This record gives sequence, C-alpha cells and structure tokens, in this order.
Amino acid sequence: MKLITFAGPSGAGKTAAILKIAEILRGQSEGAGSKKLGVVKFDCISTEDDRLYRKQGIPVLSGVSANLCPDHYFVVNIEACVAWGRRQGLGFLISESAGLCNRCSPHIKGVRAVCVIDCLAGVWAPKKAGPLLMFADIVIITKADIVSQAEREVFAYRVRQANRKAAIYFLNGLTGQGAAAIAERLKAADDLEVAGVEHKQMRFPLPLALCSYCMGETRIGSDYVTASSIIRKIAIPETEEVAAKDWALEDVRNE
Repeated sequence: MKLITFAGPSGAGKTAAILKIAEILRGQSEGAGSKKLGVVKFDCISTEDDRLYRKQGIPVLSGVSANLCPDHYFVVNIEACVAWGRRQGLGFLISESAGLCNRCSPHIKGVRAVCVIDCLAGVWAPKKAGPLLMFADIVIITKADIVSQAEREVFAYRVRQANRKAAIYFLNGLTGQGAAAIAERLKAADDLEVAGVEHKQMRFPLPLALCSYCMGETRIGSDYVTASSIIRKIAIPETEEVAAKDWALEDVRNE
C-alpha cells in the first residue's frame, strides 16, 4: 500500500486537491488488478469532508482531535489508520491533516509528504509555514488563478526559498488543472510502498509543551503555572529607558 501524507493550513484547498488527484489515480487504475484509494481525515474542531469523500465512493476514516494537540493526535492514531487501510485492501492511503500549527508537521521519514498552500495566504506565508513546508517532498500551490502572474511567480519563489528540494506544482481545485502531473508522479513512485509505520520516525519533532494549561487550567497568573511546567517567557525590557538604549545601540550596529 502506498501511504501519502497531505497537510497544509486550513482553507488551503487540501480536500479539493486530493479529490482531483484521487479522481485521476482511480481512473488510471480501473480494471483487473485495480488499486483502491482511501483517505483518513484528521481535523481539529469538526469536519464535513468525509461526506465529500464518501460521495465520490472513496473509503474514509475521520477523526477530530478536539481539545487535544492535533499533531499528537495524528501520531498516536496513524499506525491504526494504516492497519485499517491494509485491511481494506487499499492501494493508496492518503492522510489529510487539517491546519496543524506552523511549528510542526505530520510528515514521516520514508513516507511521501505533500504540503498544500494557497496564494491568497500572502507572499510571506511560505516563510511562516515552518516544517510543514520545509520537510515536504511535493508542494502544491492552490488558488493561483485568483492572483496575477507576478504574484504567482513571487509566491513560488518564496516556496523555493523555504524548500529547495521539493517538486512544486500549481493545482486548480475547481477545474483540476495540474492534478494529472501530480497523480502521475505519485503513481510512479515505488518508494511509497509501506507495510506499516511502526518504528518509523517523524521528520520533525513535535512541539515541546507541558504545563497546567495543557491539563485544563484556565486562570491567568504565575500562581496557576505549576513548577513542572515547560514554558517560555517573552523578553521584555525592565524600563522604557533601557529599551530606548537598546534600540539606540541596535541602530548604531545597523549603520
């Protein structure tokens, strides 16, 4: 079974991209020995995307992390989802992770990783996407039809600055333009075959965070932060005079 992880910011067009790519992969695999395609959808608050997959006849699992970290939710569940895909006799299993934080990613070593990002997020969005984009094998840029050619080129340039090795594709989630090239690349990649993900490693470690707020605390103040909490404080100058002096020194250095 070929496992592929799709991830990207909420609203970037991941589901639309997957549906267009899946349509081509399933069409190319029709007939004897065809390979079924399935999807596992990880979401944060709620999801309706599983209905879209079922409407297209695609087997789908869906899960909502709710008040849990979505990245940890993904890690502790992906192994069982892969086992489900093998029981279903799938040829392709696509994992779609919604949102996530820009500090981490669901990409796994030895598993093809796709990042979906849209042009409407702004030209600096690729720089802020973090490991989600930096450690992807394929980057799909969506909604390029809404912006100018110059903006598309600048956006693609920013993506290349963030990830110099990934293959970059533009895809129109409405018409499907660009999906064929991506589907062909995924179909031809023999290294996508995996028997399971047990003992595999994430490409980037998950966020380091453990504090009283993780455990449900809602009150604000140092009295409510436990001694065992792993936290990071922002650097704030003690006085405005010190702050002004620091800025003046910085101006001198820049000159």
